[in-house]
Amino acid sequence: MVRFAHPDYLYLLALIPALIVLYWLTGKVRRKAFHRFGTPALLYRMADAAGASKRSSKKALLLAGIALLVVALANPQVGTRLEEVKQEGVDLFLALDVSLSMKAEDMKPNRLDRAKFEIQNLISRLRGDRIGLVVFAASAFTQFPLTSDYGAANLFLDVVDVDAVPMQGTAIGSAIERAMESFDFNDPTTKVIVIISDGENTEGNAFDAAEEAAAKGILIFAIGIGSPAGTPIPLYNAAGRQYDFKRDRKGEVVLTKLDEVSLEKIATIGKGKYYRATGTQDELDKVYDAINALQKREFGVKRFTDFEDRFQPVLLLAAILLMLEMFVSERRTEWLVRWNPLRSMEEKKA
Repeated sequence: MVRFAHPDYLYLLALIPALIVLYWLTGKVRRKAFHRFGTPALLYRMADAAGASKRSSKKALLLAGIALLVVALANPQVGTRLEEVKQEGVDLFLALDVSLSMKAEDMKPNRLDRAKFEIQNLISRLRGDRIGLVVFAASAFTQFPLTSDYGAANLFLDVVDVDAVPMQGTAIGSAIERAMESFDFNDPTTKVIVIISDGENTEGNAFDAAEEAAAKGILIFAIGIGSPAGTPIPLYNAAGRQYDFKRDRKGEVVLTKLDEVSLEKIATIGKGKYYRATGTQDELDKVYDAINALQKREFGVKRFTDFEDRFQPVLLLAAILLMLEMFVSERRTEWLVRWNPLRSMEEKKA
């Protein structure tokens, strides 16, 4: 297995195509300047000692040397030892509501951003557990499958928004079913689904899905986001300015309310617990404590545990190419010029 200790340096490879374009532009300017200077025949005799192929070779050596220097800076490493590392934890799927009602601002900055913040905090508390994410509105999609790479999980979470699912609605049952499909029931790990939603279920039967999950031994927890009193859903234009609130067909402003009754019932069916999101994050501590108290199961993961630096050969090759570039002359090699079968044709043409 090969990895880079400092992969950010690889962005410097973008300099290579930029230098190629720069060389092409300078060559074009040089040729135009030569043509203004004199006739082609005169230029051929004056430039007899210069070789265009030599100049191209020098440029190629320089570009290759720079590219290898960048790779050396990134420090390629090779995994030298593969071992079975035992991890202990639960399999946890988060089901995040991305329906338009999650843009309501009864929780700051809005329900969805608050939910994402809650998830990030939950991820930061996990130790050894595998986590996956399902996003849902009128239907559900797997944002990322079960993984123990919490950094990657946060990256996929950052890009989640209400447009992650094309059709609007709130299909909590669909989210539970999608999470169930993603679990490996041949693996004896404890399986948990955490639903984070305002609970306004408008699609399908979430209770039936919760019963099916419970029958398979999956625990369901729920976190309610929003206010039971109800709040309008602001609409923003492309510039980020609010221009109205969501309205129904009669033109009346739609109020979205936290449905705690449904979420609590789903959690009860799933033999878990319901928590309401607050500004103090106490509910997050409780969810983590409840998950952490569950029976942990071991699962084996193959990992490269020892990595050795391999930048030295790359750096040596870069140094050789750059030294060759310095020693290669732009002048034509005389014996090649004498033995060039096309030279007489070029002189006649000139």
